[in-house]
Amino acid sequence: MDEIGRRGLMLVLSSPSGAGKTTIARRVLDEDGGIAPSISHTTREKRRGEVDGRDYHFVDKQTFTRMRDEKAFLEWALVFDNFYGTTRAPVEHALGDGRDVLFDVDWQGADSLREQAKGDVVSVFILPPTAGALEERLKTRAQDSDDVVARRMAGASNEIQHWKDYDYVLVNFDVDRSVEAVHAILAAERLKRQRLTGLDGFVQGLLKQL
Repeated sequence: MDEIGRRGLMLVLSSPSGAGKTTIARRVLDEDGGIAPSISHTTREKRRGEVDGRDYHFVDKQTFTRMRDEKAFLEWALVFDNFYGTTRAPVEHALGDGRDVLFDVDWQGADSLREQAKGDVVSVFILPPTAGALEERLKTRAQDSDDVVARRMAGASNEIQHWKDYDYVLVNFDVDRSVEAVHAILAAERLKRQRLTGLDGFVQGLLKQL
């Protein structure tokens, strides 16, 4: 009887900066061995505690532009004067091998991924409980200047307006509950019929036994 396999999926998490997306993503990656992070290339400066090759591939604008022109990116976007992009080859290999990949991207990146691989994308938008909570988180993070915090708050409105483009929407009242919700989404999406390879052969073999 044919074995039932599965094509990997692309779990896309988006939110306005400061809504908890990165915290949720790290928890999901720590708790689920079946999904790995997509490590983006970026031209922005490293923040305190970030490691090149683990959090991002940090490159200069000349390198990024060359890679973009060579069609190396599955998606790329300009965010707050810095470029971000996901290289194509590692993602395509992972999906073909039945491995899931997590993307921590903004709405522009999510749109690009849908255009490139709509059937593989599972998108989740994360909302803050209040605007005040969003601003407080950005300030207490203490990784950006007051000017950058103000720009991120101004950009939050534009980001949030794209919430209807996503498959799922979570309000991050509590990180633990939000992480549990993402795990539930993953469990359901992994069982979707269209992602199961070999299912047709399995069913045909089963019918022959009847």
